[in-house]
Amino acid sequence: MNKPFARAAVCLVLGLTLSGCATVRTLDAAKPGAPVVYAGTRLNLYALQGGCCANEHFGAEAPTYPAADLPVSALLDTLLLPLSLATAIGLNLGISGGL
Repeated sequence: MNKPFARAAVCLVLGLTLSGCATVRTLDAAKPGAPVVYAGTRLNLYALQGGCCANEHFGAEAPTYPAADLPVSALLDTLLLPLSLATAIGLNLGISGGL
């Protein structure tokens, strides 16, 4: 692995660790009327545009560094797209987290 790429990867991981991933934050938000499809990406874009009330709109706080979190949230939201679309149309897949 080349050195500049390794540094960039470490910086990205540290930035995400410090700020928290918006997609993960919105997964358990459970706020009625909150966006479900691409919620983490939308939360990051909202924060980048200077949105004041992320908790009211998304049910989760915006990450500290939304620009660093945006690419990872977009990728994770894309991977979770089938589940979020099913949730958006009201399908109950019987999936639950926790113990």
